[in-house]
Amino acid sequence: MNIKFTKILVFSALLTCYQAVAQVKTDVLIIGGGASGTTAAIQSARMGVKVLVVEETEWLGGMLTSAGVSAIDGNHNMPSGLWGEFRQHLYDYYGGPKAVETGWVSNTLFEPSFGNKTLKTMAQNPNLNVWYRSTLTNIAKEGKTWKAEISSKGKKQSVEAKIVIDATELGDVMGKLKVPYRIGMDSRYDTGESFAPEKANNIIQDLTYVVVLKDFGAKANKTIKKPVGYDPSEFDCCCDVQDPASHDNTPKIDCSQMITYGKLPNGKYMINWPKCGNDIYMNIIEMTDAERKKSLEKAKLHSLRFIYHLQTKLGFKNLGIADDEFPTADRLPMIAYHRESRRLDGKVTLTLNDVTSPYGQKTALYRTGIAVGDYTIDHHHLKNPDAPQIEFVKIKVPSYNIPLGALVPKNAEGLIIAEKSISVTNIVAGASRLQPVVLGIGQAAGALAATAVLSDTDPSNINIRAVQNALLESNAYLMPFIDVKPADASFKVIQRIGATGILKGTGLSYKWANQTWFYPELPVSEWDLVNGLKSFYPAFAELHPSGNLVNVGFMSAAIKAIGQKEVSATQITDFLKQQNFTGLTPESTLNRRMVAHALDHFLNPFKAEIDFTGKTK
Repeated sequence: MNIKFTKILVFSALLTCYQAVAQVKTDVLIIGGGASGTTAAIQSARMGVKVLVVEETEWLGGMLTSAGVSAIDGNHNMPSGLWGEFRQHLYDYYGGPKAVETGWVSNTLFEPSFGNKTLKTMAQNPNLNVWYRSTLTNIAKEGKTWKAEISSKGKKQSVEAKIVIDATELGDVMGKLKVPYRIGMDSRYDTGESFAPEKANNIIQDLTYVVVLKDFGAKANKTIKKPVGYDPSEFDCCCDVQDPASHDNTPKIDCSQMITYGKLPNGKYMINWPKCGNDIYMNIIEMTDAERKKSLEKAKLHSLRFIYHLQTKLGFKNLGIADDEFPTADRLPMIAYHRESRRLDGKVTLTLNDVTSPYGQKTALYRTGIAVGDYTIDHHHLKNPDAPQIEFVKIKVPSYNIPLGALVPKNAEGLIIAEKSISVTNIVAGASRLQPVVLGIGQAAGALAATAVLSDTDPSNINIRAVQNALLESNAYLMPFIDVKPADASFKVIQRIGATGILKGTGLSYKWANQTWFYPELPVSEWDLVNGLKSFYPAFAELHPSGNLVNVGFMSAAIKAIGQKEVSATQITDFLKQQNFTGLTPESTLNRRMVAHALDHFLNPFKAEIDFTGKTK
């Protein structure tokens, strides 16, 4: 063999080796293909940027699917964005809304395996690539570029990205990068929340290793082998179905009702029961991977003890572990259901006070809203005797929105935080952790990432209104208005005006689905309109409102008082007629829907840039 030919072979081998480890370049790198990671990827890809998702399991969906929590909590009346799209897929497959109202804990229940298939279908996009059975091993920033090392199916891969989204279940990217975060309960003196304990602690919510059972027929006996350590007394009160949010704490024993709590379609049952059930307390957030795995085996064992109890003591021996759900040897979910993780120290932190009284704070975080929720403040602490005795579920709040600044670190560029790791207080995390909210947080993270890439801007300097506009184009809610749905022709207009605070919503606590109403058909008083305008526009000419209802003539005067060019009453009526509002004269009273349209068209206050606190720039 001649020397020249040998050199060619060596060069060819080196080139092949180089190509094998050559860096993959993407616009957005998402670590975690859970609930928020999946919607972040879908949103970014649909906006035209290249996305790579790194997911440790073979599924998409995280807590919705891989953890088996396939009973949706909240947002039934707010089908926002990708959450609404996902739900429609369920309706189409199972046969409509009633077909998925199989368990009493939720309006929407489904088989985890179909949830995974649905999300994979939604994620089909030429801009989107998913690496399954893959984990992040190293990550660092070089200039404006992220460089990550990924172990993918046993092979080492290098990835370069402009933006990284931490969509892990426990905020592990944030932890690896040592971005400031909090774990556990906050002190009331730090957050201003009267319900918080005096002293901060590291106590988090109980986690659950969910089990999905299947009805194999009345004569079947699917009783599992007696698990090590089984003690029936541990589950004595499991049939107590008394509503924890009620003022009556008298136990209500009904085993048949308990078992149908998470009944799924096709004769399956999600076992995710807090009261003397399979909740367990363990804080694995800052453990090593090996330590986590060992601890979670204990959580699995605890759940199996509960299953054995259901089958033997309670007589549900016909319910066996479903053999057609999870691709695991033990047929249990791939991951545990984590209710709490690291919480970012973000540009802003959403507190209980912001949720309770969004319009009554020094900041106007609601103006920066990017996801909505209506579930109550729901914490699970029954399995930890050291947890402060706080009845979180009885704290009365309206529906709420999540501010964009809760996804953005204070001092780290090119990084977005999603899933349950956003910047909220421990109390608020009891509501923001629920599936539809996390799906919305993910969609917002994707919109933020794509907007940053397309505008060549860091997320910390982003035009917030541009992100919100992208979400509105995807039928996502900015404001939690229960009475104006995406199918309403005025949806985007009312969302935009609501996000300025010129016209405010009315919030109230209602059972397990809190509410905020816009009341589009009601009139608005001159006094309320002028005060709303003054709260948004720093320069406002003298105008003396009364308690009279706003008519076309007053609308014209109010617009002129802002300092804009004069808009006549005729111009306003002509415009409103074009929007299919009929029978208007200069003396006609305008309802809130009409006022919103007039404000949006003639003033366009939504175009004014705001900072992360909601203040106009």
